[in-house]
Amino acid sequence: MPLAMNRDVFITCAVTGAGDTVSRSSHVPITPKQIADSAIDAAKAGAAVVHCHVRDPETGAASRRNDLYKEVTDRIRSADVDVVLNLTAGMGGDLIFGDVESPLPLNPKGTDMAGATERVSHVAECLPEICTLDCGTMNFNLGDYVMTNTPAMLRAMAKKMTDLGVRPEIEAFDTGHLWFAKQLAEEGLIEDPVLIQLCMGIPWGAPDDLNTFMAMVNNVPKSWTFSAFSIGRNAMAYPAAAVLAGGNVRVGLEDNLFVGKGQVATNAQLVEKAVQVVEGMGARIIGPEDVRKKLKLTKR
Repeated sequence: MPLAMNRDVFITCAVTGAGDTVSRSSHVPITPKQIADSAIDAAKAGAAVVHCHVRDPETGAASRRNDLYKEVTDRIRSADVDVVLNLTAGMGGDLIFGDVESPLPLNPKGTDMAGATERVSHVAECLPEICTLDCGTMNFNLGDYVMTNTPAMLRAMAKKMTDLGVRPEIEAFDTGHLWFAKQLAEEGLIEDPVLIQLCMGIPWGAPDDLNTFMAMVNNVPKSWTFSAFSIGRNAMAYPAAAVLAGGNVRVGLEDNLFVGKGQVATNAQLVEKAVQVVEGMGARIIGPEDVRKKLKLTKR
């Protein structure tokens, strides 16, 4: 594939995520106010899109509570800065088996399985411009946890998102997820312009070496818009890799807690660093209005 650097780049900030990162950094936002404030700061630093999970305000654990999503949404929309809102719809597919000798019954601690309507209920209530669709099932990190998204579930969720007028952001953790995303598009369950996020380096999906990354990129149809990120130590190298490959950028505390070795970051600092990288490559950072035009989003 010839080099086709992207010259007009948008940055997504993944603000907090669902992982156990709260104990590792005091900058990871927990309450709806903290999440919204961090998203707003990221927008002021140059993020055109903010991708938001919510957490239990008391424990910091991942949550699916609609009232928390509503508060985050209202706070961001009432801010003095414009930004495209992207809410996760990845919760509700968490399956934890018992152990290697007795996989059943399931371990109730951490298992959280919900139907398609429930998994997108906050999307229906808040009507963000974008919501995510994790496009496959995979062994996720360690132990007996499986991120579960069956073909039937994905078809149902994709249809609900499209019917709501919300643009799905396909999250692809491996090449098979891209294959199924193409099937969803062929069936008309997701509509043009298709938006996809290449999620690299998450155990045990696609590793973040450049050969694998380019295999993912080369499987993205030319008419689609893609962003890419990696977690952990390679996170701040991936803005350059994504732009060189023709894509857009994602950074944020969901993916990485550090802006440099030993330097714990805020979301705004991660965005500022990404802006420096992108502009240092000779590309232009585009804002939320340009993103809306590019992706045909409905601002609410």
